[in-house]
Amino acid sequence: MPVKIRLQRHGKKGKPFYWIVAADARAKRDGKYLEKLGTYNPNTNPAQINLDIDGSVQWLQNGAQPTDTARAILSYKGVMLKNHLAGGVRKGALTQEQADAKFDAWLEGKGTAVEAKKASLAEAKGKLKAEALAAEKAVNAARIAANTPVVEEEAPVEEAAAEVEAPATEEAAPAEETAAEVEAPATEEAAPVEETAAEVEAPATKEAAPAEETAAEPEAPAEEQATKEEE
Repeated sequence: MPVKIRLQRHGKKGKPFYWIVAADARAKRDGKYLEKLGTYNPNTNPAQINLDIDGSVQWLQNGAQPTDTARAILSYKGVMLKNHLAGGVRKGALTQEQADAKFDAWLEGKGTAVEAKKASLAEAKGKLKAEALAAEKAVNAARIAANTPVVEEEAPVEEAAAEVEAPATEEAAPAEETAAEVEAPATEEAAPVEETAAEVEAPATKEAAPAEETAAEPEAPAEEQATKEEE
């Protein structure tokens, strides 16, 4: 029977988790399988793959055909390379020790590349976090700057109100002075009116005196005439 190495889906909705299995090609995708070879979790970066390398090589040597996704996973873990080296050993192109040395060297290089990728991802994540923190600080600073002028404008408003009240008080004093000045001339003008009345009465008295003198003067000649007659 034809055998395929493929993925069998598990996990929650939106968070898939796969088993790597060797199953009959005629079976359903999530149906029965012949052997579970490993797991594949694509929800992390880089993806987590646990695989039985020797068991996968054995199935490949027995004629199992991997699907495209399964082939990519097997190649990533070095299964395809090890199967190729095993073919060279069978043909006598190289010894088993040489094949194992080549495979170990490849695994070491692959591990270094994976660690470098993890470091770069962690650095990028830290950079994004620092940028987000800087942006948040800038937003907070802008918010504080926007709220600060409102607090500072309260004091000038009170000073302006005090300045408006001060001129009103100062203007009230000149108004009182003006009222006092208006009343003062009225008093001063009253005195001249009295003096004028006195002056008017004084000439009348003086004019009355000459009238009496004139009346007294005609009587004198009458006495003189009587004296003259006696003589």
